[in-house]
Amino acid sequence: MNITTNNIYLLDIQNAAAQSIDWQRLSGKTILISGATGMIASALIDILMHRNEHEQQNTNIIAVSRSEEKAKQRFNQYWDSEYFTWLSHDITQQLPELGKVDYILHAASNTHPRAYATDPIGTITANVQGTYSLLDYAVKHKCERFLFFSSVEIYGENRGDVDKFDEKYFGYIDCNTTRAGYPESKRLGESLCNAFAAQCKQDFVIGRFSRVYGPTMMADDSKAIAQFIRKAAAGEDIVLKSEGTQLYSYTYVVDAAVAALYLLLYGQTGEAYNVADAESDIMLKDLAQILAMSAGTKVVFELPDVVEKAGYSTATKAILDASKMEQLGWKAQTHMEEGLAKTVKILKES
Repeated sequence: MNITTNNIYLLDIQNAAAQSIDWQRLSGKTILISGATGMIASALIDILMHRNEHEQQNTNIIAVSRSEEKAKQRFNQYWDSEYFTWLSHDITQQLPELGKVDYILHAASNTHPRAYATDPIGTITANVQGTYSLLDYAVKHKCERFLFFSSVEIYGENRGDVDKFDEKYFGYIDCNTTRAGYPESKRLGESLCNAFAAQCKQDFVIGRFSRVYGPTMMADDSKAIAQFIRKAAAGEDIVLKSEGTQLYSYTYVVDAAVAALYLLLYGQTGEAYNVADAESDIMLKDLAQILAMSAGTKVVFELPDVVEKAGYSTATKAILDASKMEQLGWKAQTHMEEGLAKTVKILKES
């Protein structure tokens, strides 16, 4: 079953598409979304296409990703729509001529530990060369706004001097490691946005997303929460590969997609915003326990393999202060326990 026909997920999309935001500003516009089959981007496309189908939104979407097989599987129901165009493209290369694009949303990136460890070059180039190529297209085509999907990872390790990271905080990153490629290249992606604004007058806004979870996660996602969810959906023991004392912020994927829309429409030019659900801050071991209890299984400890461990974040406490984001009018609707239950149920049914 395609996820978009699942009643639970469909209701999430309907509720997101009914939010009181200025949808008219997107009517008749063309939006290019890189990393289209990724977690947040694919949910965002579902919301916009729902608006097109049910509210005559008439927003043109150019969905950019590399694998046609994955794209056709994910977006099959939109494939023949006049408002949906899929483009096979490696974003580290210059974009082909696509005509006028009103908004560019750059969500393409490796986002999980095994990818960081096995494809560190691709991780860096997507965040740096990819950002450059998309910004260059934006400038040349007088794009209204560029939205860069950044990450909680740019804050590095908590120095122990704050409980939550606000947008001005920066902790420690050891740049002389393979794992540093992800946070450092996200930092440089943000710097590129600022450089294009200063030199080329390109409007931009940045979303620094917390750890995101939900039913749109990829089958090969090696993040701990993704592994936990798949185990729970299969009725298996939850495998914890650390002591589980890491304390992180999380956001349900549909809430994250709606946050992207708020950033696009209401974010202040040149500003970065933390995206996190204040009610979903949780330790990894407690998250594992919630899923194990719901599945009727238990939590077991297992050492990670060498490749997986190489991609792990060393941050032990990364809680985001999302008050600046909430001042735009956004607030998470689905909190941790409900989000986990939804995700497991959807995956079981799909």
